[in-house]
Amino acid sequence: MKEILKNNLGLKLLAFLFASLLWLIVVNIDNPVVSKTFPGIPVIVEHSELLTEQKKTYQIVDDTQIVNVTVSAKRRTLSKIKAEDLVVTADIKEMYLDSQIPLEVAIIGYEGSYESATTNPRNLQIQIEENVSRTSNITPTATGEVRDGYVLGNLQTDPETVTINGPESLVDRISKVVAEVDVSGLAEDTTLASQLVFYDEDNNIIDQTRLANNLGNFGVNVIVTLYETRRVPIHVDTSGIAVKEGHSISSVKLAPDEIEIAGSDEALNKVDSIEVPAEEFEGSIINSRTDFNIDLVKFLPDGIQLADSMANSMIVTVAIERDGTKNFELPIGSITVTNLDEDFRMSYGKTEDLEVHVRGTKDKLDGLNIERMAVIDLEEYKKAGTYTVPVQLELPEGCSLEEKVTVEVILEKKENGG
Repeated sequence: MKEILKNNLGLKLLAFLFASLLWLIVVNIDNPVVSKTFPGIPVIVEHSELLTEQKKTYQIVDDTQIVNVTVSAKRRTLSKIKAEDLVVTADIKEMYLDSQIPLEVAIIGYEGSYESATTNPRNLQIQIEENVSRTSNITPTATGEVRDGYVLGNLQTDPETVTINGPESLVDRISKVVAEVDVSGLAEDTTLASQLVFYDEDNNIIDQTRLANNLGNFGVNVIVTLYETRRVPIHVDTSGIAVKEGHSISSVKLAPDEIEIAGSDEALNKVDSIEVPAEEFEGSIINSRTDFNIDLVKFLPDGIQLADSMANSMIVTVAIERDGTKNFELPIGSITVTNLDEDFRMSYGKTEDLEVHVRGTKDKLDGLNIERMAVIDLEEYKKAGTYTVPVQLELPEGCSLEEKVTVEVILEKKENGG
């Protein structure tokens, strides 16, 4: 028996092969090839300078710059591989169809130790465009309020233009370039640093990631000039207003009658008032009270501006009276109300003064005060609504109304308990 075991080479070989096969089976059962997907791996683009040399640029589309990588390897090997070991590259040299670049995966430190590594998607999708340059003016803007007694005068950028470089479609979207600064609390001229912001025609901010400009990261400076303020009266020459025969101007009211202006000390010291000349009213022929809307900006001296650019409008109210009459303004609040039903609440449709023309001798008209004479009688008004009610004036003997005076009255039913 011993001799058989010593001399039977075939049996020994068969036993060795069986043991080896058994070992392979055990190893593969214990350490099989498995797969794992690593999400969110960034793609590195190589040789992009090939496009730059052709004055072209590219944009990654369809969100293909982030991919999932599936790795197949022995279980023990795969358990050691981390996401940071994966490097996914897209080589511009390998581009086909002018938009597709195959993706390659390398696993650092595990070269030759894995079965396969594939990406999803398999290609990087890019869009190639011409690279263009354009020079644009820079618009300075300010936020915040300067200190009381000052207004924002002039804003100027240094430099005044910027040259923008980037994809043609993106550069063409730029509608304006803005340099914004905060002037809160400023009380003297100063220079403030600002960064550029690009806007499209819908006033949306444009991402500058794919854009470059000749100013780099330095941005621009905005030179801020402040003006002091002063209030001055407004003088109006109404000699240019013509009235119809038998009429004359009884009064002129200005609203406002003074205005706040701004400018340098030198410019302000030359201004005592704002003058509206007679020529502004030439060609006007009136026979009743008339309001003239005047744009004060036209009459500001050189070097002077309005402290509030929105306060440029003034109303000149010219009251007219007929010869032998006098024009009175009757405040709504001076009218006495009689016979208002206790179930109603009353208000006036309009609150401005009423114009009343009274005829009489000069001595009687000069001493007349109609505010104590105006009455409305609501005896006949018993329903909610809006009514035009005559105003009764108890004028002294020898005086009479030139025309009827009415006022708009609104009656509202009181709520219970009101």
